Amino acid sequence: MELISGLPEDVARDCLIRVPYEKFATVASVCKGWNSEVYSPEFHRRRRTTKHAQKILVTVQSKIDSEKTRIGLLAKASANPVYRLSVFEPETGLWSELPLGPELASGLPMFCQIAGVGYELVVLGGWDPESWKASNSVFIYNFLSAKWRRGADMPGGPRTFFACASDQNQTVYVAGGHDEEKNALKSALAYDVANDAWVPLPDMSRERDECKAVFRRGALSVVGGYCTEMQGRFEKSAEVFDVATWKWGPVEEEFLDAAACPRTCVDGGDGADGEMYMCRGGDVVVLRGDTWRRVAKVPSEIRNVACVGVWEESMFVIGSSGFGEPHMGFVLDLKNGAWAKVASPEEYTGHLQSSCIFEI
Repeated sequence: MELISGLPEDVARDCLIRVPYEKFATVASVCKGWNSEVYSPEFHRRRRTTKHAQKILVTVQSKIDSEKTRIGLLAKASANPVYRLSVFEPETGLWSELPLGPELASGLPMFCQIAGVGYELVVLGGWDPESWKASNSVFIYNFLSAKWRRGADMPGGPRTFFACASDQNQTVYVAGGHDEEKNALKSALAYDVANDAWVPLPDMSRERDECKAVFRRGALSVVGGYCTEMQGRFEKSAEVFDVATWKWGPVEEEFLDAAACPRTCVDGGDGADGEMYMCRGGDVVVLRGDTWRRVAKVPSEIRNVACVGVWEESMFVIGSSGFGEPHMGFVLDLKNGAWAKVASPEEYTGHLQSSCIFEI
């Protein structure tokens, strides 16, 4: 059976790889041939090699009540926010919302973490939006089927404010955070999404609450955080887990050149240099080799940076001018240092808690 009547197979496949990601489920439902094509590894490989794969930024963002915004009650509404998944497409500038499954009808767990693996988005942990109890739940959204499924719970009981990163292909890594007694953790886990299986990693050398994980150069870097006794006094150190040897390297005590919350640390994208970026003290800085260098000033409109994403030669930053204020986005051209403001519809200016950027 021909994929598209009257067309050679290679031409038909060349047509299908141009389908935008939000139409995958529709295209896959047309016929068995198209379903097999969309779900094949070769389909995804061709999209990437021919530059038709799309970069998207997915964020955990609070819903905006337009009526409350008009009468100046945004800060009050922020006290009991309902979180959803917002998607930004850098190439088109379009925003959209992903549908949530039945188990998430009350909204996403507060402080949950998200990670992209292949064509799936993984939502981990957080606080139940109704009971506010810490959860070890895992939910997975498949962009090919546009459906949700429940994953195996994170082992070891609920943990909050943990670090989370993905190798983009198969595995999500979780490290640090704290337990229900507010004790900082040094344990770490790996989640095989396709096989729905958790594997414990060796413990880190020290406890790290509110640390940040970045996957780069085939290794998991866990940056900053603090131990139980320090409570909010962030460290400058980091440690790296080598996936190939399944071992942690020695602690890099001066990884950051200043003690700061590492939540804005992100992988530098597709570059071969293994760069890492972060926003700190009003500046965008980059780690090249062993040295942090200033790249640009954060736009003056943003005092609190909530989200950072890097792709190709651009950086996307979302933040606000203060608590309860609308969130706004800017794109930095990393080649010339110029900022451009992103047009954000009102419904996509709510508070952001976490984000991830990946290619589908």
